[in-house]
Amino acid sequence: MAHAVPNDDRPGGRLLRLILESLEKDKAEDVVPIALSGKSEMADYMVIASGRSSRQVIAMSDKLSERLKAETGRSCRVEGKANGDWVLLDCGDVVVHIFRPEVREFYQLEKMWLPANVTTASV
Repeated sequence: MAHAVPNDDRPGGRLLRLILESLEKDKAEDVVPIALSGKSEMADYMVIASGRSSRQVIAMSDKLSERLKAETGRSCRVEGKANGDWVLLDCGDVVVHIFRPEVREFYQLEKMWLPANVTTASV
C-alpha cells in the first residue's frame, strides 16, 4: 500500500520515503508514518508497522537496515531483534517500530503519538 509522504527534501523526508518503500517491499502490514515535528525532538518521523510473525519482523528489520546502509551509508541502531516481538530501529531522523500484531495492540503507540481525531484502519 502506497503512503502519502510529504514532499520533504530534508534528510528525514528522504529517509522516510526509503523506509516506507522497504517496508512495502517486505509486505509490512498496517504501516503508519507519524510526523513528530512539534511533538518530540528525538526524530522528524516515526514509523509503526507490523509483521505476521517473529520471523517476518526480524527479516524486515534486517532488510531495512541493509537497504538503508546501501542507500545512505548510515547504520541504524537496532534493539529487540533477539525475540522478534518488537524491533526498534533508530535511524537518526526516523525511528521505526516493527511489531507482531498482538504486541502492537498491547502497546498502542499510535494512540500516544497520533492526534485524538485520527484513527487507523487495517487494510
